Amino acid sequence: KNNLTCKVLGLAEMKRLKMGALLGVAQGSVNEPRFVILENKVKSSKAPIVLIGKGVCFDTGGISIKPAGDMDKMKFDMCGAAAVMGAMKAIANLKLPIKVIGITPLVENMPGGKAQRPGDIVRAMNGKTIEVLNTDAEGRLILADALCYAQKFKPKALIDIATLTGATMVILGSVGTPIMGNDKKLLDKIKDSSKSSLDKVWELPLWDEYAELLKSEIADIKHLNEEGGAGTIIGGIFLKNFVGGTPWAHLDIA
Repeated sequence: KNNLTCKVLGLAEMKRLKMGALLGVAQGSVNEPRFVILENKVKSSKAPIVLIGKGVCFDTGGISIKPAGDMDKMKFDMCGAAAVMGAMKAIANLKLPIKVIGITPLVENMPGGKAQRPGDIVRAMNGKTIEVLNTDAEGRLILADALCYAQKFKPKALIDIATLTGATMVILGSVGTPIMGNDKKLLDKIKDSSKSSLDKVWELPLWDEYAELLKSEIADIKHLNEEGGAGTIIGGIFLKNFVGGTPWAHLDIA
């Protein structure tokens, strides 16, 4: 209907691909995860742009459970995935002559008897081991495997969109979106787009000093800085470990 192809990976396929970071988040829910790949039908020999949207369809926080006052809003933790699906529909309907792939990892983060525990070690699709300190920092785990998967398309650019950190509200409130990345040209293009769309963005640094805060004694990397501080940047620093050399930008839309 929308001139898109759609491929949906189920639990067995994700296990076969060794998406241990994503599956760790999903294991507490009775609802199995899904991994959706949308592609617009454009004949092009050029490398595609890949959009990735965080799709936590409900986020209790898992064992590190959220306060009751915030819980009713956690159905919105899939807004990154919704944004990507909306963008893919618009791109297809407008018949834009560019190759775009939209990826949405979809999970629930629940505190069931099989749920991931703080202190667990998971292994992402690229082989990196991750020390999980707080199960409510789950979005970066599902994005880690999605970013790894996206590289199979050899993309021209990789852009992830996620309701990732509450710290975003401390930095910019609801007025704008913090952006981070490893490629100045890509970030500059997003900044230009933000002006024409009237959707404000502001770049945050990914300094090497922040990477030091994610060093783990028992895994390749920790998924957050337990001492706190720079929460939005730390989320970006973590994701940077899963993009390889691909030009990449991260939009924290929380």
